[in-house]
Amino acid sequence: MADYEGYFFDLDGTVFLGDRLLPGVKETLALLREKRKKVQFLSNTTIRTRRQCQARLHDLGLEARLDEIVTAAYVAAVYMRERSPEPTVLVIGEPALATELKECGVGMTSRPEEATHVLVGMDMQFDYAKLHTAMKAVRGGAQLIAANPDPNCPIVGDVIPDTWSMVKAIEAASCVEPAAVVGKPSAYYASKVLEWAGLRGERCLMIGDRLETDILFGSVNGLHTALVLTGVTTDREAERSPIRPDYLWRTLEQFVELARPIGYSDKINSRNTFP
Repeated sequence: MADYEGYFFDLDGTVFLGDRLLPGVKETLALLREKRKKVQFLSNTTIRTRRQCQARLHDLGLEARLDEIVTAAYVAAVYMRERSPEPTVLVIGEPALATELKECGVGMTSRPEEATHVLVGMDMQFDYAKLHTAMKAVRGGAQLIAANPDPNCPIVGDVIPDTWSMVKAIEAASCVEPAAVVGKPSAYYASKVLEWAGLRGERCLMIGDRLETDILFGSVNGLHTALVLTGVTTDREAERSPIRPDYLWRTLEQFVELARPIGYSDKINSRNTFP
């Protein structure tokens, strides 16, 4: 483990699924904290605030400081504050997204003619009226911003539509493509995470269950990567995908089994071998 200074974990499908802590998670985190490694939880969620994620981890028996948790909703709020002098945002999403914007001092509106940006997250009340409002704002000149590119989200026994489903509906209606995608695997998300962690990408390992977000996030931003098969990605999909992790584990229990110094020679050659 001395090869890495930082260990970044996705949440849904990696640390927990629904209200269930996934195998090996508690032991893995205890081991890393014993070794004084930097631990961060990087989620693409827009339906929970960082504080809500922290409370959920605590309910599952995991300690986490607020500054160890990064969500797409929070990064989107920081993006709005940094990239626009006086943004006025029309939000398509759950209350957590608006809460993060408010806490970052970002102005919001429900009137499409006032919006400088339309920020889209997962919205379980998305309907024709919201689509029409967002479309009018974008056609009126507001920038369409996707909080993350997740097409769906795993839950126990099912998969439900996520942010990208709403983004594509607004894009189709307005005939305008998103101006930016803020969540994983974006370079902006990576730059903020590494800035806040105080680490270089090559000194970090990103662990997640999605090839097209978690593993791609690490690959394109200079981090090492580990795919766990506890969420949306199956072993068959992992074998066939051009997105290749450095490690592949069926659960985080395999990480615990490797509780010894991990050198680069110990890495799984994921282009040829899967356990």
